[in-house]
Amino acid sequence: MSKNKQILPIIVMIFLFGIISFVTNLASPMGDVLKHQFILPNWLAQLGVFANFIAYAILGVPSGILLQKMGYKKTSLLAVSVGFVGVGIQTLSGTLGDGTSAYCIYLTGAFIAGFSMCLLNTVVNPMLNSIGGGGKKGNQLVQLGTAFNSFAGTAVIMLVGVLVGDITKASISSVYPVMYIALGVFAFAFLVILFTRIQNPVLKTVAVAAKRNLLKVRHFLLGAIAIFFYVGIEVGTADVLFTWLADKDLNLLGDPLTAATIAGFVAGTYWFLMLIGRLVGAAIGGKVSSRVMLSTVASIGLLLVLLAIFSDVNNKVNLPVLMRSAEGALTFGTALVPINAFYLVLVGLCMSVMWGGIFNLAVEGLGSQTEKASGIFMTLCCGGAILPLLQNYIVDISSYATSYWVIVAGLAYLLYYALVGCKISKN
Repeated sequence: MSKNKQILPIIVMIFLFGIISFVTNLASPMGDVLKHQFILPNWLAQLGVFANFIAYAILGVPSGILLQKMGYKKTSLLAVSVGFVGVGIQTLSGTLGDGTSAYCIYLTGAFIAGFSMCLLNTVVNPMLNSIGGGGKKGNQLVQLGTAFNSFAGTAVIMLVGVLVGDITKASISSVYPVMYIALGVFAFAFLVILFTRIQNPVLKTVAVAAKRNLLKVRHFLLGAIAIFFYVGIEVGTADVLFTWLADKDLNLLGDPLTAATIAGFVAGTYWFLMLIGRLVGAAIGGKVSSRVMLSTVASIGLLLVLLAIFSDVNNKVNLPVLMRSAEGALTFGTALVPINAFYLVLVGLCMSVMWGGIFNLAVEGLGSQTEKASGIFMTLCCGGAILPLLQNYIVDISSYATSYWVIVAGLAYLLYYALVGCKISKN
């Protein structure tokens, strides 16, 4: 594919990266909305996140097979159509009151939306990596895509924070504007993809891919496990942080009526730092190896989370946060937050380049097996369902700080993968 013909498919894939984050990140603050609307414990309130990501476990491998048979364009069209249905069902649940049926219908919508996110992820990662020719250039394009992913993720967290206000009075209908935006984006994406020529990348089989069973390719298998931990860490760090700061019983932010809004700003800044990190990653991705990137940020992230666990919540700092002004414009301000939140927000910088780095290292040398590998990767994204659920269960039986030992364990594994596990075996 010539460079001129590559530009439009690259733009479309990057746009799809944004859709993934917008819909996925909506699930985390919605957990706190559901918690108060339906009077739920933390772990049960986060079943929306669980439903969204457990869909990856079910559809991950089939999505890779589907991509091989249907091609990139048709799979993308199917994905955005399913996403429209999923968010539509979530929106519908807001009209049914506070009963069990409304909650169950919301979870059904989140589950269907998860199918869409799985399909989209299966498409965009191998497409961008292959257009870049793999290696550092492939990583650079994936980092660029994930930068837009972070932009969309930042926007949705902040929007929910602004719309909710007093979390104790929030309901699904409070977040209707965000859901309407998501529905509009899906409809627009369908039209753009429909009228865009997207060719399937030509991938050559190389020596490593000669093993027909991908699960016997050591660096890929360990990379798939790394994605499990990465997605769980990315979601869980911000998800539990938002709930921690918005907890009206702890009242860490001083005013229970504005706690959810400030927590949204803080969590939004986490995603904003991921955007900054990914822009830097895209700029240097052609020069710095994925292995160096991953080992560096995993080490720093590990240190930051340990500091957050052992710090005193009564030690407050003024954290620069991305927020909306009274006129509605994006601006920077400060929020007085526990120093634990400061450390955890900085973890966003560390998480920023991990997805592209892990994917790039894991599919190295897989050639024509890349689409199937992408499907297996998507299956392991269910870490975004399991680890945050485990964290929130630990919150219910222990404390917020204790729950972050789950994050420590995950980061330790990512450091191992970067230093040892990503090496391509000659066997």
